[in-house]
Amino acid sequence: MIGDHPWGEMVWWGLLILVVAQRLMELRLSKSNEAWARSQGAVEHGRGHYPLFFLLHGGWLVAWAVEARVRGPAVPPTWPLWATLFVGAQGLRYWAISALGHRWTTRILVLPGRPAVRTGPYRFLRHPNYVAVALEILTVPLLLGAWWTALVASALNGTLLLGVRIPAEERALAEGAGTNVHGDRDR
Repeated sequence: MIGDHPWGEMVWWGLLILVVAQRLMELRLSKSNEAWARSQGAVEHGRGHYPLFFLLHGGWLVAWAVEARVRGPAVPPTWPLWATLFVGAQGLRYWAISALGHRWTTRILVLPGRPAVRTGPYRFLRHPNYVAVALEILTVPLLLGAWWTALVASALNGTLLLGVRIPAEERALAEGAGTNVHGDRDR
């Protein structure tokens, strides 16, 4: 690590402000899109697990900020790798949000009878937004040497995504399109 280098303090404040501002803007956009989707007849799925993600993301934000502050915010020598992955994740996230348009929310809202979006990054990845968030959860703490937060939050996020959120979303999308989870039409 670059010990008491002034970049550590600047990066800590910069990331904290950036991530908090980003999350607040995304929550606002999500609320607006949620209202639109509900006005179009969207049905919510997986409501019960939503608070777990809210706690995970809030806890992650506090944890990396505190861990980095306690250790002394220092920029590790691997920062170019983490910064590149972070910037790439942001590009992927906003490409996914743009492709979904009004359909992007932080909740699982499905418009019955409408097919899943297959444009933008959805042509290549089934869940690009989740890939972007997973990269962000890993890279932000690593930019400041907060290894414990990166490991614990990534493990929790992966467990929730793979074990709960993605299966719930796949079932919801299949139900909304009138197919089963394998894409076969229900008869």
